[in-house]
Amino acid sequence: MIKLLAKLFIENSENYKDQKVRSAYGYLCGIVGIVINILLFGGKFIAGFISGSVAVTADAFNNLSDAGSSVISLIGFRLASQKPDPHHPFGHGRFEYIASLIISMVIIMMGFELGRDSVVKIINPSEVEYSSLTFIILGISILAKFYMFIYNRSVGKKIDSLTLRATATDSISDTVSTIAVLVSAILTVKTGIMIDGWVGLAVAGFIMFAGISSAKETIDSLLGTPPDEEFCKAVEEIVLSHDGMIGIHDMIVHNYGPGRVFISLHAEVPSDGNFVDIHDTIDNIEHDIMRETGCLATIHMDPVDVRDELTAQMKAKVGEIISEIDEQITFHDFRMVSGPTHTNVIFDIVVPYNYKYSDEEIVDIIAGKIHETDERFFAVIDVDKDFIEHKK
Repeated sequence: MIKLLAKLFIENSENYKDQKVRSAYGYLCGIVGIVINILLFGGKFIAGFISGSVAVTADAFNNLSDAGSSVISLIGFRLASQKPDPHHPFGHGRFEYIASLIISMVIIMMGFELGRDSVVKIINPSEVEYSSLTFIILGISILAKFYMFIYNRSVGKKIDSLTLRATATDSISDTVSTIAVLVSAILTVKTGIMIDGWVGLAVAGFIMFAGISSAKETIDSLLGTPPDEEFCKAVEEIVLSHDGMIGIHDMIVHNYGPGRVFISLHAEVPSDGNFVDIHDTIDNIEHDIMRETGCLATIHMDPVDVRDELTAQMKAKVGEIISEIDEQITFHDFRMVSGPTHTNVIFDIVVPYNYKYSDEEIVDIIAGKIHETDERFFAVIDVDKDFIEHKK
């Protein structure tokens, strides 16, 4: 149904990177979610009232909260689609993250409320009477919620939306909780054992766990997470595809929300090159990155001596020393400054966070091994941290 509606109401519906298309999908999924959840709330509330089941009634109000979450989602997409302004020059994309966090908090709150009602039901059990209408409504609800999970997850991945992914998490938790309520109803009818309260408590725990997981993912995005390694490799390939580019380092990806990503990096270039020509190449690279990734890039040029034989030999030796210590460590900005009594070997190293050695210790280890190769060589090392998330 979502695909059909998208084709009917969203222009260029497969251009998922376009901000207008992203917003349109957000509105569409939000409206469909509101309609489905209100219908499910009405059906379950009637079934819960007739049967006297706290689990069914709580599940009904859970759907009502989901309708509210869809409203929050709509507002989030609307606010996030606003253009940059003097007070927010990087746009308003992080409103999506805020909306996702609010939805996660609503999920946690509903789990807590359901848990509290279930404890009361366990302490003071009352008879529950299920009818055929109850089973029919619960069955329809399971199918509807699973469908919502499928389309929210699918669209959320396509448009890279944490809000829709949080909504998908909510939908699958609702599916599981309603299945548990249905199983509870069947067991009560078949065996007479009253487990309504216990099932409600288990469902509450599942809902709260899903909400906490979704909140954690959203908070991580608000705080700032490292970019995907494959994305960074794609950017590196774009840079190195141009003549005169030797390598890149110190890439930082600044994420201000979906579709509002900025990149800064250092590009190594020959120190004896024509810097007017190199600057023109850098401009072309920045345009290529924008065209192929949709990200605004700022590139700093780092001149590298590629003709001095001693520098090349020592750079290779330093590479061997660092690889023997740990292949996770990389280095860049290598140069040598010679004097009458000693030579400074100058470079930066990139060390992972939470490394087994402190920055001072790893510098001393590398510097010691360089000095062992020649007593005239003294290492001057700065330590950087890696801003890219590498796959294990």
